[in-house]
Amino acid sequence: MAQFSYKAKRRSGEIVSGVLDVADRGAALGQIERLGLFPLSVDAAKSGAVTGDSPAKARRDFTEMLPPTLRQWATTKRKPKMQELATFTQQLANLLQAGMTLTVALQSMSHLESKGISKEVSQNLRQEVMEGRGLSDAMAKQPAIFSDLYVNMVKAGEQSGALVEVLRRMAHHFEQYAEVQSKLKSALIYPILVCCVGIGLILFFIYFMLPHFVEMFTGFQVELPLPTRMLIAVGYVFTHFWWLVILSVLAVIVFFKRFQATDEGREQIDRWKMKLPIVGKVVKLNYYGQFARTLSTLLENGVPVLTALKITEQVIPNRVIKEAISKTRDAVTDGKTIAQPLAHSKVFPQLMVDLVKIGEETGDVPAALKNVADTYENELSIALRVVMTLIEPVLIIVMAMGVGFLLLSVMLPMFKLISNISAGGVGK
Repeated sequence: MAQFSYKAKRRSGEIVSGVLDVADRGAALGQIERLGLFPLSVDAAKSGAVTGDSPAKARRDFTEMLPPTLRQWATTKRKPKMQELATFTQQLANLLQAGMTLTVALQSMSHLESKGISKEVSQNLRQEVMEGRGLSDAMAKQPAIFSDLYVNMVKAGEQSGALVEVLRRMAHHFEQYAEVQSKLKSALIYPILVCCVGIGLILFFIYFMLPHFVEMFTGFQVELPLPTRMLIAVGYVFTHFWWLVILSVLAVIVFFKRFQATDEGREQIDRWKMKLPIVGKVVKLNYYGQFARTLSTLLENGVPVLTALKITEQVIPNRVIKEAISKTRDAVTDGKTIAQPLAHSKVFPQLMVDLVKIGEETGDVPAALKNVADTYENELSIALRVVMTLIEPVLIIVMAMGVGFLLLSVMLPMFKLISNISAGGVGK
């Protein structure tokens, strides 16, 4: 085997580079094309390109010199972004699809540059697999990189014999999620800027301008309207009891964290998320599609119903839906169909229950669940567009109401003062 370094271009236009262990340059070109890349240059790797005193080795040597506390901080892996996970997952799927064994594919992954996921991750996975562990078990040992969802989906692919298909589906899912995050961040830039400017102006007015207005109104002995008195009270609290405001915020955060740490609290929070206006619909559609897609994939690849339900329960992060799936699994164990306990849980929509019931009657539950997943994923896309469309005007309206209240609190006593001056009643 020889090593060849290469530069190639993805369909998106991104330039990537790496090192391949192959027999010759022709084999390197073939492997690059199987990865879905367009090769720009392929050259024999220079001696020491992969091994020796590399920057990674220098960083490790430097890390060993640090005190234990700093060493732990320096070695903590950053959680990869969704797009980085999508790239890593797609590359692994391409290698396996090309006919490589898992260990050889992981070895090649250690030479591919996956932004956000170091080559040590692939090397550790390969070592674990060579020792006889499953890929999902190896990934479970790196929770900073691979989430429970990722590990359980890989486990589903291993158990169903459709690992490549599951990897491709996960890569597509991560790409969609990353795209949604990007669109959401882009949509929030302007409203956040407006909010920051508005809050800054309000605080500036409360701390620097409001005291002068209060002094002026007091000197003229003008009876202040209710909005102005409310604004003065808020300003007094922020200027004289700012420490109490900070302590109150910290107390709320600590209480929320402790409440969230309990099983009852986490379940209640998950229930609240599903009941939120507008956003709750997005949350529910996401979970419905995730449940149907995962269960469909497992059943389609021959996984027993009870095992498929158990894996699906592990994949879904929402406690309310987890409990509903658990009760469904218990009911199926007692001989009932899937649709009956789903309907009894009152968590899943009637459309899903009806489609699953039809699938059971026709003997093709996976196809019915796939139809359910397509339906709710399409609805999710529409709901996301609606939410992103509403976020900007809603935030602007909220800020406009805040600034409007501020102006009203100042202008009302001024109008009253002018009225008293015109009537000759000031100071009487």
